Amino acid sequence: MSATSGPNRTAIIGGGISGLAAAWELAKAGQPAVLIEKDPALGGVIRTNVVHDCVIEAGPDSFLAAKPAALELIREMGLESEVIGSNDHLRVTYILKVGRLIPMPDGLMMMIPTKLLPMALSPLLGWGTKIKMGLEYFASSPPNAPERSVAQLVREHYGQEAVDYLAEPLLSGVYGGDPETLSANAVLGQFIELEKKYGSLTKGTLVMRAQRKGGPAGSLFKTLKGGLGQLIEALTQKLEGKVDRVTGSVVSLARTAAGWQITLADGASLDVAKVILAAPAGPASQIVASLDPALAAQLAAIPYNSSMTIALGYDRQTLGHPLNGFGFLIPKVERRKLVACTWVGTKFNHRVPADKAVLRCFLGGAHIDEPDEVLIAAIRAELKDLMGVTAAPAFHTVQRWRNAMAQYTLGHQDRVKQIRALAAKHSGFALAGNFLEGIGIPDCIRTGQAAVKQLH
Repeated sequence: MSATSGPNRTAIIGGGISGLAAAWELAKAGQPAVLIEKDPALGGVIRTNVVHDCVIEAGPDSFLAAKPAALELIREMGLESEVIGSNDHLRVTYILKVGRLIPMPDGLMMMIPTKLLPMALSPLLGWGTKIKMGLEYFASSPPNAPERSVAQLVREHYGQEAVDYLAEPLLSGVYGGDPETLSANAVLGQFIELEKKYGSLTKGTLVMRAQRKGGPAGSLFKTLKGGLGQLIEALTQKLEGKVDRVTGSVVSLARTAAGWQITLADGASLDVAKVILAAPAGPASQIVASLDPALAAQLAAIPYNSSMTIALGYDRQTLGHPLNGFGFLIPKVERRKLVACTWVGTKFNHRVPADKAVLRCFLGGAHIDEPDEVLIAAIRAELKDLMGVTAAPAFHTVQRWRNAMAQYTLGHQDRVKQIRALAAKHSGFALAGNFLEGIGIPDCIRTGQAAVKQLH
């Protein structure tokens, strides 16, 4: 993409998947646009590395198939034949409890039990929790329940042990956040609706599953054979010659008689007709600070967490573990450094050759400034304890993501309503990104597409 002048263009600030989706919508409509991104590489946290013939995701490795926006965009890129699903027939996820990796019992939907016997037989939870889970089926709808944290919701229905050994580890992998501060209304909205209708989350989930029977089957998670970086590469190529490109950091945004003036960190400025701001909430807050202090304050109130992924690659015969599942989660109450580990070759085909194995390890943001060698040594020690892996890795990759994961804390939905109302006061201006109504890839794509519609 080249950069050319033209005040009738729409500027997209931010070249992650939200901004790229917006750019593609404009390109399809034949509308002039310029994409401004501070990093030379587009795609934000979506990045794929191929090391020793292993496909290793530096960021997300898949997306929810039930949300259509990602698959639709993939089709438009001509990549439909590259779509693969997770190997759900091999899906076993283990959770660490008192030094043992215990398989999650069959029938769990997130942290909601839908099968009695597997839960009763599982050593993951104590009998007090199991009895509470059984009795939860008879719960009544709470009258006008206030907004609660995820922990409060799960605790009320299933007890503290379910928070510690189900909700916390499951949501750590998605949001990298604390269930005590995450809003259940924003993060588990479907469960809130089930609670209102049925009282019991278990009963509501069973009814919902029965209604869905006979619907489309298939893997819960989808991805691309060569990694999600394929989508970014395809978008970049399709946008070539249709959308101009500027590499630089935006520092401010101001209204002009004809539209908007964007000022970059190097002092350069661009005059455009419309603006889609698709940067994370923190940088977006700084960009609109002089334009709209109230909007800036609401954006700044959305916290972000950092995360790390460290992939360790092995010669398969040296590993000494069957990799019989998708991997494991470590609850906060059991945690040292590792938060989770994915056994890549089991979860997805086409990722790891038969003679190799890749363990993709996740760490919280608290360790982001520690040196690679310290972290790798600590992870190897944990993998030895948990999986009996003593072999030295043949290769590794380390990826740090600073302030990449938006946290939907209590009050998030009200904040987003206020953000949208304040943004709507500025004609020719729209927001997109993972801080609005969903952090997954399909959610981000949808916000980018919606932002284009909001401009008209």
